[in-house]
Amino acid sequence: MAKLKSAKQDFSRSNKSTYDIICIGAGSGGLNVAGFMNKAGFNVLLIDKSDKHIGGDCLNFGCIPSKTLIEASKLVASAKEAQKYGIKITGKVNLKKVSDHINKKKEQIREHENAAHFQKKGIDVVLGLAKFTGKNSITVNGKEYTAKKIILATGAQNRKMKVEGIEKVKIQTNETIFNLTKLPKHLLIIGAGPIGIELGQAFNNLGCKVTIIEHGDQFLKREDPDIAAVLHKQIDQEKIKIHFSCDPVEFPTSKSVIFKNNKTGKSQKMNFDEILISIGRVPTIDGLDIEKAGIERQKDNKGKLVVDDYLRTTNKDVIVCGDVAGSYQFTHAAEMHAAVIIHNLFTPRMLPFLKKKINYDHIAWVTYTHPEIATFGVNQSQLRERKISYELFDYDFEHDDRAITSDSTYGRSKVYVGTKGKQKGKILGGTMIADAAGELIQELILAKKANLDIKHIFGKVYPYPTASRVNKYTIRPWFARKLNERTKRIFKWLY
Repeated sequence: MAKLKSAKQDFSRSNKSTYDIICIGAGSGGLNVAGFMNKAGFNVLLIDKSDKHIGGDCLNFGCIPSKTLIEASKLVASAKEAQKYGIKITGKVNLKKVSDHINKKKEQIREHENAAHFQKKGIDVVLGLAKFTGKNSITVNGKEYTAKKIILATGAQNRKMKVEGIEKVKIQTNETIFNLTKLPKHLLIIGAGPIGIELGQAFNNLGCKVTIIEHGDQFLKREDPDIAAVLHKQIDQEKIKIHFSCDPVEFPTSKSVIFKNNKTGKSQKMNFDEILISIGRVPTIDGLDIEKAGIERQKDNKGKLVVDDYLRTTNKDVIVCGDVAGSYQFTHAAEMHAAVIIHNLFTPRMLPFLKKKINYDHIAWVTYTHPEIATFGVNQSQLRERKISYELFDYDFEHDDRAITSDSTYGRSKVYVGTKGKQKGKILGGTMIADAAGELIQELILAKKANLDIKHIFGKVYPYPTASRVNKYTIRPWFARKLNERTKRIFKWLY
């Protein structure tokens, strides 16, 4: 296993300071661009703050540690569930062992995501803080580097909360909570977005009381309200309390909060052992001296950069990739960005019409709750805004055979299918809540991407009783209604 190196270390093989391309940030976006350009024979400089930051948020503070924690919590929840079959469960969760397990998995992946590894592959790596000094130049550790193109892939960071007395409190974020070694009796979470809900369920499964305070009147705002309602019912059954339309107004002590209901005006005091703040993430831009490169921010004061449809900043030689772009903050969105960037880097200037614009119509994501929520494509609001003719197919899993056998009849699937022109019979988007919804929905995502007609889904022979048969059942009404009185008469005549 490669040993982590300290910050401010230069892994470059030479003293050169001019490169074909510089990638600032070694998360998914920066690594994808740097890796391809290196394989294509270009001189690449990769920069990150330290060796432990290589791999980005996904490896260090996001997908990998959170999904490892979630898997551990599922084992505990399943063990408790097994008691209804006569199995007796004793003991409490040792959070230190869970934390050690998370770190082990991170280090397993870090074996091929570290400075020495990329250096061996021919990519120059410099560890330290980058600052722009000009349109095509940056400095790291006092040394200046220049390149024809610079990829800005610095990710995002947690939005900070300003509340009276918060300086007294030891705040947990997704960057610190996986290091806890003692299970808190009461975990308070501020924010009911994906991070708050996923980790709230996980810690609840591990045996911790969980309370969530949410500013809005619903959680997971990006999800379909009907789908989110199914999850809300499940969370209620797990005795996770969510206070909607509420905000913290004061931390009187390091272990207590006063929060106010914005509708009733009533305030309430609550004690806690640990507090997780997950109220959103903002692009990591501060400290880069972007002004010296002619890179502008949006005027709405939300910290985002001005970015065009080709992911270029106001300095066309600086291109954003990943969370810093300020759109969808997913690892696979960064991969999508990287693909567009690489294509455009090799598009001749005299043929600008060949350049690709970023298009999120095929984006998909999964919220790793129990049950999971998976969403893809264009949603109902977007279809209405674009005046696209569509039909909604809504399937409840209540009578699905596989769902019955696995006690998961709470599942639900929605699919939007075009009804006119070239889009007739084409899947436009959809969402699903179910156990392993992220896996079940993959063929629908592929069907949308490949512009397949839904007859290919309906005509597929699914082994019985696979869970993915729900995809066929969801769109079955489209074909069932063809069996009308006229077709019945034709069938009788033919028979």
